[in-house]
Amino acid sequence: MKTDRVSQLPPFFTQVIGSLPRPKVVLDLLSSKASIPPGEFKQRMDDMVRFAIRLQEQAGLDVVSDGEWRRAHYIGEFLTRIGGFEKLRKFQHQGKTLVADVVVKTIPTTRPVFEKDAAFLAAHTTRVRKFALPSPFLIATRFWHEDFSKDAYPTRRHFIEHLAELLRHEAEALVKSGIDVIQLDDPALTYFCDETVMRGTTHDERLHQDWDIDEQLPMAVNAINAITQGLDAEVHLHCCHSVYKRQSDVSGNYKPILPRLSEAKVDRLNLEFAYTDTGDVTDLRLLPDHLGVGMGVVDVRTEAIQSIEEIEAIGANGTEFVSPDRIALNPDCGFAPDAGEPPSIDEAFLKLQRMCAAADRLRKRFDRTN
Repeated sequence: MKTDRVSQLPPFFTQVIGSLPRPKVVLDLLSSKASIPPGEFKQRMDDMVRFAIRLQEQAGLDVVSDGEWRRAHYIGEFLTRIGGFEKLRKFQHQGKTLVADVVVKTIPTTRPVFEKDAAFLAAHTTRVRKFALPSPFLIATRFWHEDFSKDAYPTRRHFIEHLAELLRHEAEALVKSGIDVIQLDDPALTYFCDETVMRGTTHDERLHQDWDIDEQLPMAVNAINAITQGLDAEVHLHCCHSVYKRQSDVSGNYKPILPRLSEAKVDRLNLEFAYTDTGDVTDLRLLPDHLGVGMGVVDVRTEAIQSIEEIEAIGANGTEFVSPDRIALNPDCGFAPDAGEPPSIDEAFLKLQRMCAAADRLRKRFDRTN
């Protein structure tokens, strides 16, 4: 359901996916959190988030987030706040041995953990407000493991079902806090688009699993629907190819999954089209008729700054398959899903500014055409 603010958005409205790069001052604040009294930390971070909001407004965005600056990682902050996870699982990723969190305890039912963050965003902008949550399928794929998690959740399905309950309460709290757009982040769905992942030959050991799109994708969609059905907000599903140090963890176009998302109770799919080996604009032939699309027209992986004309061209190509009123423009992914990602805040501002200029050109162009 669209709020009044969302209903007034124009064709080719502009949005962020969620995260902005953290300037060094924000990174320093995050790393010093344990040594700063909680009240003082909140006051300092509030000042930083105000700047993140103003930066997006200055760039010209129609839909803004809080930059996710209160989070060191787009999933990790949620896991830390809800509890039940421990850093136990060693895995290989791009040639490095890392240690990941896994769920080891049943997650307690507590108050929603993001409602105050969302209320702050809503109180500090008059533009459309977006807040992102990780999806149950994504969390379960990465953070349930049979060696550590069975005592808490006997199967991955049990874990997904409980996560859906928790995230439904979270989403309802976001709506009450004044959020207009709730986005569920699920890069795990694009795993089904990558033949190397399906064969178990990816460089991320966590993805060496028994994949079955006929069983797992409907399970993911059912969990999404348990969260989103009937919410008084526009709901977006973001399916990216994961960003890590300016590289994608997976590749492949969206053709394997788009027809299977027809039952998802969402309003818009935010997809990637600017970076190589992600979406192909012809994928939009398969976009379910009732869904809008957020076209990724800005490449967040490379330092290259696209011209306004290049960004406009990607959006225009989308109109060959989807009407302009169903298209929004966004970066391919968040600029910094992890706080340590390399893009600078100046790079992000310039790219967002050019995206907004391209959107203005597209609106004028297709208004004349019509």
